[in-house]
Amino acid sequence: MPRAQRTSRILDKGQLRILKLKAIDPYMSFGNDRNLSTLSTQIEELHTKLNEYNTTIAALDVAKQELDQMERSMGDLLDQLLNGVSAKYGNDSREYEMAGGTRKSDRVRKSAQTRRRSGATKKTIAANN
Repeated sequence: MPRAQRTSRILDKGQLRILKLKAIDPYMSFGNDRNLSTLSTQIEELHTKLNEYNTTIAALDVAKQELDQMERSMGDLLDQLLNGVSAKYGNDSREYEMAGGTRKSDRVRKSAQTRRRSGATKKTIAANN
């Protein structure tokens, strides 16, 4: 899911305000750099920085998608290689274990009887507490 592009309420407010202030007096100034040209400069700088930020986010999204695709591709290759070792040597071989698989004989499956006993033990412990 791509990241949301950022907008700026202050930028929108500034653009609207400068239009209204220019309608009153295009050369309005209150001294100490409090004038319309300073506001206009800040609006342009914020707009430029906001565009740069949104462009960076878009580039990050593309890079993330590329990384995700590469990870999926590598995961598929790893599975295929492990399946190849299983096909050649069997899934109960030492080679299969060395390649990162779990040997079939090492897989422990609980019997239904053991599950019933452990469930009864848990109920007894819970009743005593």
